[in-house]
Amino acid sequence: MFLRLMFVLLIALNIAVGAWLLLGQPYSRTGMATDPGVTELRLLSELPEPVASATVSGPVPTTPPASVPQPVVAAKIEGPAPAPSCVALGPFTTPEDVRRAREALSGQARRMRSRQEQVNQSHGWWVYLPAMATRAQALARARELADHHIDDYFVVSSGEQPNTISLGLFKDQGNARKRRAEVIAAGFPAQVTERSETVAEYWLDLVLPGDAGTRWHNHVPRGIDSRRIPCF
Repeated sequence: MFLRLMFVLLIALNIAVGAWLLLGQPYSRTGMATDPGVTELRLLSELPEPVASATVSGPVPTTPPASVPQPVVAAKIEGPAPAPSCVALGPFTTPEDVRRAREALSGQARRMRSRQEQVNQSHGWWVYLPAMATRAQALARARELADHHIDDYFVVSSGEQPNTISLGLFKDQGNARKRRAEVIAAGFPAQVTERSETVAEYWLDLVLPGDAGTRWHNHVPRGIDSRRIPCF
C-alpha cells in the first residue's frame, strides 16, 4: 500500500516538473527560422513605439494663391469741350425788353451783358424844293407849283429848314426819285434826301456753351436777330 502511494506521488511529481519546465521557462531562441541574407519578418506588435520629436515645428508657410489679373478696362478719353460761342441779340426796343430776355436766358448763358448803341434810323426819302430867302418867296414858289398842276406840297414855316417846300416823304427810294423827276420836268429844282434820326438800340451779349446751338430763340421775342461778336 505504501509503495503504491509512493508510486503515485512520483508520477504526480514528474508531471508537475514537466509542466513547470514546459510552461514556466521563458521562450529561448535557438536559431533563425529564415535563410541567411533574407530580412527577418517581424510582427507589427513587436516593433518599438516611435519616439515623438521634442521639437515642435512652426506652421508651414502657405503660398498665397496667385492673383488672377483683372481685365483692364480702357479709360474713355473724351475730346476737348467745344469752344464757347459769343453772340449779340437785338436790337431790343426798350431796356425793359432787354431785362426780360436776360432773365429768360439766365440758365442758358455762361456770361451776359447788356449795352446801348446810338444808330441812325431811316424814316424815308424826302423830296423838296430848297429853302427860299423869305416866307413871301416860298409862298410865291408854291403858287407856281399849283399853276403847273403839281399838288401835294407844303411850305415849311419853322424848324431847321424854314421856307422849304416839301413835296412828299416816301418809304421807297424809287418812288421818291420818280416824284423828283416829275417836278424837275415841270421846271423846278427838286431834290431828294434820306430822312433819318439818331435813336437808341439795346443789345444783349451772350457767352454760350459750344453745344448750345440756337436754343436762345425759344427765350426771346420773335424778330430778334443775332450776330457773332468777340468773346468777352
